Amino acid sequence: MVRTRAVARRLEVVMAHKVGYLIGSLSKDSINRVLSQCLIAVAPDDLEFHEIPIKDLPLYNRDLDDDYPAEATALKQAIADSDALLFVTPEYNRSIPGALKNAIDWASRPWGQNSFDHIPAAVIGASVGAIGTAVGQQPLRSILSYCNARQMTAPEAYIHFDPEVYLASGEVTDEESREFLRAFMTEFRDHVERVLTVLPRD
Repeated sequence: MVRTRAVARRLEVVMAHKVGYLIGSLSKDSINRVLSQCLIAVAPDDLEFHEIPIKDLPLYNRDLDDDYPAEATALKQAIADSDALLFVTPEYNRSIPGALKNAIDWASRPWGQNSFDHIPAAVIGASVGAIGTAVGQQPLRSILSYCNARQMTAPEAYIHFDPEVYLASGEVTDEESREFLRAFMTEFRDHVERVLTVLPRD
């Protein structure tokens, strides 16, 4: 029985999916960073999370395609080390933040070395406004579609941020909101498994 449990534990470790998450905002007080911690807190146990930082990337310049900066190389490696990606981003001027678009530009280049090709991905975002990034997510979905990422299309999640509900500790004080995030992350896990069954990552 002990041996059987040990084998089961090893299988659970092998089956865990590594999820890289990108925060669209560079602010240390970002509400989307808070949201990311809330998502991680309610995620299924077989998802392992690591943040993929984007704040130190220089502006993308095609002239550097033959000599990638170290920060951009590290970004591409972090994506390569991930089984899936989770984008947690605010809405800026009815679109995505420039820093996030810049990161996507670096990761999708040089030509023929697109890091997003076939990777499972999901998009979510929080805003203090009533529509909760609903408009801003659409350009991101279009970009990821062009980059051939395998996006989770439902459920969509546009979070109206309330600091009394979403806490920096990862706690969600409202039960309905907590269960919505839990359902979103469970569906994300299932989406990742479906995609990786058909298109396993190297």
